[in-house]
Formats: sequence, C-alpha cells, structure tokens
Amino acid sequence: MKKQLNTTLIYVLSIIGLLCCCFGGLGFLLSGPAYLIAHNKVKDAKENPDDYEGNLNAMNTAKIIALVSLIINAIYFIRVLYVIYTGGFDGIEDAWNEVMEELKKNS
Repeated sequence: MKKQLNTTLIYVLSIIGLLCCCFGGLGFLLSGPAYLIAHNKVKDAKENPDDYEGNLNAMNTAKIIALVSLIINAIYFIRVLYVIYTGGFDGIEDAWNEVMEELKKNS
C-alpha cells in the first residue's frame, strides 16, 4: 500500500504559525514542525518514489510556505528579544501605557 503525500497538515500548521507571529514570533512553534514534516516527506518521496502517491510539487510548495512562515516568525522573535534586551520589560510597559493613553484620548 502506498503512502499519501498529504499537504493539508503542513498548510494548516504554516498558516496558523504565520498568524501567530503577532504573538512575539511564537508561530515558529508551529511553522518549524510543518517545515520538518514537509522536508522529511519530500526527501522520502524522492528516495522511494514507488512508495508514495500524490503530487510531489504540491508538497514542495507546502514546504516553501512553511519555510517562509518560519523565517517571518524567526525574524519577529529575534526582534522581540532585541526589544526586551535593549528596553527591558519597563520599556515595553511604557510603550503599552502610551498606546492605551492615546486610545483613551481618541475615544
């Protein structure tokens, strides 16, 4: 029985991971495994093409989307770490308070 190259899981993890980059870049926790799964499936399908059934091009596309999502999350995560390191939590709290005061003034 042949194994399926199912890209649905990789697409779902990649897209949710991309949406989670807004939470301090923590979407790499979903995008990383998506990329690893896609990479392993592509590698296995290229080594044993008779054991797999499905579209290898679609799996390559899913792998690229996972990689892009992973890179965006990694950049954002590094940026958040940099902000915390240079300004500390006090700088983040001050920025948050300024934004909240501005919102109150505009309301």
